[in-house]
Amino acid sequence: MLFSTFLFNFQIYTKYFILPPSSSIPISRQCELIGLNRSTLYYNPVSISPYNQLLMNLIDEQYTKTPFYGAPRMTVWLKTQGHNVNHKRIEGLMKLMGIQAIYPKKNLSKANSQNRVYPYLLKGLSINRPNQVWASDITYIRMRRGFIYLVAIMDWFSRFVLSWFTSITLDNEFCIRALQKALTKAHPEIFNTDQGAQFTSDEFINLLNKNNIRISMDSRGRAFDNIFVERLWRTVKYEEVYLKDYLDPWEAQNSLDDYFNFYNTERPHQALGYRTPYEVYFQKRRET
Repeated sequence: MLFSTFLFNFQIYTKYFILPPSSSIPISRQCELIGLNRSTLYYNPVSISPYNQLLMNLIDEQYTKTPFYGAPRMTVWLKTQGHNVNHKRIEGLMKLMGIQAIYPKKNLSKANSQNRVYPYLLKGLSINRPNQVWASDITYIRMRRGFIYLVAIMDWFSRFVLSWFTSITLDNEFCIRALQKALTKAHPEIFNTDQGAQFTSDEFINLLNKNNIRISMDSRGRAFDNIFVERLWRTVKYEEVYLKDYLDPWEAQNSLDDYFNFYNTERPHQALGYRTPYEVYFQKRRET
C-alpha cells in the first residue's frame, strides 16, 4: 500500500493521496487505486464504552477458541472470568460484532432471504491443485477504539492468501474489491463462501458468473465447511491481532498487509511439509 510509508494520520493521508472534490478523478476511483475501502475514508471511532470494548475483545478471543459458543454460553464463560453480565447485553454485543448467537459459527455476513443460495460443492471433493477451489470469509478485528472487519480470499490447496481488504462496515464493497483483486492473479474453478448477504449479493454473484466460476456455499450452521479459512482467522489473530494494539483502520491495514505477506512467503506450514503457501501455490502452478 502506498500509504504504508506515511504516518497514520487522516489529515496527512488525505492531503497526499485524496484529491479535492473538484478533481476529475472520482473519490471512489482514487480509493480503488490506493487500495482503500471507500467507507474507511469517512472513518470516525465507534462510540463504545471502555467496558463494552473490553467485553467485545474477550468475546472475540473466546469465540476464536470456541466458535460454537453462542450468547448463553458466552455469558456463562464471562461470568467465570469475573464479569457479572446478563445474556441480553452479551447478545447485543455479539450482534454488533457480527456474531449471531443462533449459529455455531461467526456469521458476520447475515443471509438475505431474497438472494440466491447455492449448494455446497466441496463434500468429498479431492482438492489436489492450485486454483481448483478458492474460499472467502469475513472476521472481526479489534482496535484500541472500535473495530473493523477483514475479508480474505484463500486458495484451499496451497493456503495462499490471494487478497485481503478491511472495512469499517459490513457492506459488500470490500468483498467485491477483494474478489476483483484476486481475479487479477488467476481464476478458480470453484469459489466457496458462507450464505452471507455480501457473498449472495447480485454484484458478487454476477462477477463470479461472468468469469465462469462455479459457486459453492456452506450449509447453514456448518462451522467447518470453510475450515481452512477458519484456521486462517485463528492464526491471524494469535500471531498478529492479539499481539498488536491498532490505533486506527490505517494502522491495522498496514500491519495486516505486512502479516499476510509474511504468512504467504515466509511462514512455513506443517501441513505443507514446512513449505510456504507461496512456494506450494506457484510451484504446483508451474508443474501444471
